Amino acid sequence: MVNIIEIENLSKDYEKEFWKKKKIRALDDLSLTVEGGQIFGFLGGNGAGKTTTIKLLMRLIFPSAGTAKILGRDISDVDMHSKIGYCPENPYFYDYLKATELMNYFGSLFGLSPAAGKDRTAELLTRVGLDEKDWNKQLRKYSKGMLQRVGIAQSLINDPELIFLDEPMSGLDPVGRREIRELIADLRKNGKTIFMSSHILSDIEALCDNVAILRKGKLVAQGDLQELLTKTGESQTFEINVKGVTAESFEKEVADLKDVRVSGKPNGATIEVTNEEDIEKVLSALRKVNGSLTSVQPVKLSLEQFFVEPDEK
Repeated sequence: MVNIIEIENLSKDYEKEFWKKKKIRALDDLSLTVEGGQIFGFLGGNGAGKTTTIKLLMRLIFPSAGTAKILGRDISDVDMHSKIGYCPENPYFYDYLKATELMNYFGSLFGLSPAAGKDRTAELLTRVGLDEKDWNKQLRKYSKGMLQRVGIAQSLINDPELIFLDEPMSGLDPVGRREIRELIADLRKNGKTIFMSSHILSDIEALCDNVAILRKGKLVAQGDLQELLTKTGESQTFEINVKGVTAESFEKEVADLKDVRVSGKPNGATIEVTNEEDIEKVLSALRKVNGSLTSVQPVKLSLEQFFVEPDEK
């Protein structure tokens, strides 16, 4: 699959104090690639550098160092922007406009005729779940969730190949989040690439194929989501389910194994092993007491467990 985004050693410094010229590094030597046709999750806490990265790629701000390409072109190529959609975390529009007027305006910027813009507007406002009775209200009367829907709709007005969504679920109620999830999944089915930043971990788990995790401006992990969730840093935890023994009796059999935890369950026990070499020792102890093995499987972390820094756990 062709890489839609290629980032190499991208950094961004901000000057904190005018007179002393003290610099704060918001993004530090970021390198990553994003393949086409996928939903890519960009994770990090507040201040991690997610929005800074998107603004750099959109050329809304300029890098202190490094390079990046989108759709095979350098980000300085302004013609490439016609193939990109963008919805910021907090969309700010001319609030005296109606949703239809705003959409038609953005459509005209991309060269849509009035008739085509009107049709595209109706299609997109329907797709994002905005009630038709609200289409001709001024945006100043919209809730945050309604503005978020309009923001996502305007990011699609030009039928882009690549869509940047910065915290797209912000301000949405549970029903709205589900509807936008379905919309994002449909965009992928139609061959679009979505670069989605978020700190709502359940949405990332539900939608994303690959993720990158930022902490304090640095990339700390990138890869296939499911593969990342089966890792615990340097070690892998395995869950062994057995029957025919009690937790109390079996705990005595493995008392000398420090990386083994035993817990009870109906008609058996569950053993967690963090040292793979101990699995055979546990199974040997199980045979010794005539217990039966039910299953052995790696423990998948929640994304929240992976996301939180070790000193925060």
